Amino acid sequence: MPMPCNEIVPLAVVSTATLIAATTDLFIFKVYNILTLPTLLGGLIASYWFGGLHGLTAGLLGAGLGFGVLVVFYALGGVGAGDVKLFAAIGAWLGPALSAQVFVASALAAGVYALGLTVLRGGTTGAAIEVGLLGQMMLRPGSWTRPLTRIETEVKRSDRRGRLVPFAAMTCLGFFATLAWSAIHLDKIDTHFGPPASVSQSGGGR
Repeated sequence: MPMPCNEIVPLAVVSTATLIAATTDLFIFKVYNILTLPTLLGGLIASYWFGGLHGLTAGLLGAGLGFGVLVVFYALGGVGAGDVKLFAAIGAWLGPALSAQVFVASALAAGVYALGLTVLRGGTTGAAIEVGLLGQMMLRPGSWTRPLTRIETEVKRSDRRGRLVPFAAMTCLGFFATLAWSAIHLDKIDTHFGPPASVSQSGGGR
């Protein structure tokens, strides 16, 4: 059966937004506010339009989850502010449950990419050393200090492609991987919008 509009719209918007963000991230290591902020606002508006107050609540929870998980990595210097805003926008459209799945897939993609860069840069021995140091750092929260200009400084390096993980591109991969994983259950993908809202259904959700 064809997917209803309230399922097609969020998937189409997130597909477009992540593809655009992946393109700019891969080429210039930047995700623009002109993409992320309207997408975030549009997700919250659409959440209320399709799902009333329940949909808006889910949209806010999704945006909060997207922001919360990425802001931790931003504090550690692993992602940029644009990545945080992009994931918050994705959360507004997909809700918390599906956003969590996309985050797991994106984090796995980023981990594989980062490991590949580490191996290319220092070989398997160097990779093992860096993974060991990372594990040691994670066990010492007192060492989680983020240089405020780390990402900005790294982007300016001539060898940045061998050092940085384009997380927006990994987010794009994670999103489409999540859809592919659920391909045989597309009718069960929950974008939190629920049935189209009407005055009688949602008390004026439009």
